[in-house]
Amino acid sequence: MVSVAKTLQLRTSPHVTSGASVDLIMRHVVWALVPTALFGVYAFGLTAAVTLSAALASCLLAEWLLCKWSEQPSTLSDWSVAVTGLLYGLTLPPGLPVWMTMLGGFIAVGLGKHLFGGLGYNPFNPALVGRAVMQAAFPVGMTTWHAAFGSGRFSSVPSSLFTFPFAAPEYTDALTSATPLAAWKFEHNLAAASDLVMGFTTGSTGETSAVLILLGGAYLAARKMMNWRIPLSIFVTVAVLTFALHLASPEAYPTAPFMLLSGGLMLGAVFMATDMVASPMTTLGVVIYGALIGVLTVTIRLWGGMPEGVMYAILLANAVAPHIDRLVRPTVYGTSGRKA
Repeated sequence: MVSVAKTLQLRTSPHVTSGASVDLIMRHVVWALVPTALFGVYAFGLTAAVTLSAALASCLLAEWLLCKWSEQPSTLSDWSVAVTGLLYGLTLPPGLPVWMTMLGGFIAVGLGKHLFGGLGYNPFNPALVGRAVMQAAFPVGMTTWHAAFGSGRFSSVPSSLFTFPFAAPEYTDALTSATPLAAWKFEHNLAAASDLVMGFTTGSTGETSAVLILLGGAYLAARKMMNWRIPLSIFVTVAVLTFALHLASPEAYPTAPFMLLSGGLMLGAVFMATDMVASPMTTLGVVIYGALIGVLTVTIRLWGGMPEGVMYAILLANAVAPHIDRLVRPTVYGTSGRKA
């Protein structure tokens, strides 16, 4: 008679896991971002390629140095800092001096991530933290937009790109133009929806093809590596508010498609607002969180002093995400439902 040895394993919940590790999820996020990044390089040429490379290199270097300085194992292999570097680079205007780009990369990783304890402890999206600091420190450089699809974009770069550190960059040799949001806010010119969908507009490297951004988001949602409820609630909120305002006063407010497709809303809603650490965990919480971002974005764009408001809307929503979860957390079975 053959005896079969069996081992009884006692474990706490959860008992079913997806098998998706941090490095696997982050690697798929990078793959989902690659088409958007490549289209940005196609639209802006060598200038965008240098900006993205500098952003990614500075974030990787900052991660390595901070891990070494704190005597912690290197976390470069988990791909999280690659996501931060790529997202940060996509939020920058092509032509921003390399030294500014790299300074912002160090800020994104150091201030936005390691200051709070590293991956899993950051309350704000690190890429947006770096972008926000750069916006405050270098407003001229961060609002100087180079025209897309220039004839010499693969043969030359503007001199501002390699400005000596802490020297004033020269933008006289670069062809610049206003973004669709700035053109509407200050000149009342409305860009065509078809140009916004395909990315034939001026803006940051990531404010390009809405189609590619949505395809990347759909890929992550299909693999259950992104909570699709967050971007959906953002888009619905922005669409409903803008539609109502435009219906009430067509001359004063833009159309819903323009608000959805212009600026950094697509990139922010799909790849930044969905940060697993900085967003709520409950189903109702993510819907409220997305609606809050949508309301703040519309408010800042229409009545604020700046044409774009997605960055600040996401950062503000990141700050209240834990409180949203606390307010809507489900009642534990067998309890009275009173919140502590």
